[in-house]
Amino acid sequence: MKIQYLGTAAAEGWPAVFCKCEACKRATKLGGKDIRTRSQALIDGKLLIDFPPDAYWHAITYQFYLGDIESLLVTHSHQDHFYPLELILRGSPYAHEQNGCLTIYGNSNVKRLYEIALAEENDCPDISEAVSFQKVEPMKSFTTKEGYQVTPLPAIHKENERCLIYLIEKGGKRIFYGNDSGFYPEEVWAYLKGIHLDLISLDSTMGNFSGGTGHMGIAENIRAYERFKEIGCVDETTKVVVNHFSHNGQLSHSELEEMVKPYGFLVAYDGLVIEA
Repeated sequence: MKIQYLGTAAAEGWPAVFCKCEACKRATKLGGKDIRTRSQALIDGKLLIDFPPDAYWHAITYQFYLGDIESLLVTHSHQDHFYPLELILRGSPYAHEQNGCLTIYGNSNVKRLYEIALAEENDCPDISEAVSFQKVEPMKSFTTKEGYQVTPLPAIHKENERCLIYLIEKGGKRIFYGNDSGFYPEEVWAYLKGIHLDLISLDSTMGNFSGGTGHMGIAENIRAYERFKEIGCVDETTKVVVNHFSHNGQLSHSELEEMVKPYGFLVAYDGLVIEA
């Protein structure tokens, strides 16, 4: 499997949309890998993870056609991960010659937001033919139409929502996509015990600082990596990627690379492609 990181920032982007802090001014000056859009990823050019306000820009920048995507995994309902009004544009008269029906996989909060968007934008009579919703639950695996076996796992992120992270499997390869979340709950470790992971993608929102309960920083990433080793999920072939960065973490891309270099972690940036 191949994963492309389309966006690697937290909710505010980096530089943040209304911010002039030193971290944002430095990112603007540095450019390149220090410019980060809102979080989204694409597996094999087919399976999309999350749908932020920057999804349209991602499709243009990395030259893929959103109308070809038929499966969308949504982690939770925060707007930097799910912007449902944009999805209504998959119906006519806004879209023509799109490929089949897009299935959105998400929790009940995500479903509610999608239904609100449908109610507000009701000028697409054929939208049910263009977009459908499948509610998913933690620990209950399902298979997408592209043949990916997906297992939603519980995240620790938002008190009033069952936020999800995902284990994605196909062709003997496994990707663990682990944001947004604080240090993972015990049921996640119990489920993953003994399962070899080819790629682990970790929430590193807070960078050099502690992530608290809803996110992680580098210190928690290292702790999580040690736990993955303890339960037999990693070997010398496993790739570990830190992802989803906030300007509040303050570290530039190169500083993040230096910080995680002793552990062999990769630092995600917008456009990064990795073979699992």
